[in-house]
Amino acid sequence: MNMFSNMQIEDIMTASPVTVRDNTTIGQAWEVLRTLDIRHLPVVNGEGELVGIVSDRDFASPPAPPLMTELLGRPSESLDAPVSTIMTAEPISVDCADEVEDAIDLMVENKVGAVPVVGLDGEVVGIVSYLDILRAMREGPGIAEVSP
Repeated sequence: MNMFSNMQIEDIMTASPVTVRDNTTIGQAWEVLRTLDIRHLPVVNGEGELVGIVSDRDFASPPAPPLMTELLGRPSESLDAPVSTIMTAEPISVDCADEVEDAIDLMVENKVGAVPVVGLDGEVVGIVSYLDILRAMREGPGIAEVSP
């Protein structure tokens, strides 16, 4: 029996993560990632339903600040394009009641660092990343009884 047996996603997930709309610009999405120092950003539609995920790896290189693009003569249209053009559409996701082992299997099989957690209506209620899993390993059994 491993330490994650019967441990549910809701025990270790980051609840109410920051999300962006599918019409958010690439530049704005990058700014959210950079400012909040996060690596994964769920993308939702107008109804708040998960439609994609964008990670820092989805940017070929970090977008240059607008002043730099102007000075270098590079077009800034790419920064103004919707994040939906670079996101992973229809990302894998898990439910709060799913077991942590299932999330680990999905992350390993799909080579991703985070998986959005969705509620009954498809809305994003959390995100679980490899850091959440490592934190749970460090804290050991009983993490579910300790609420942040």
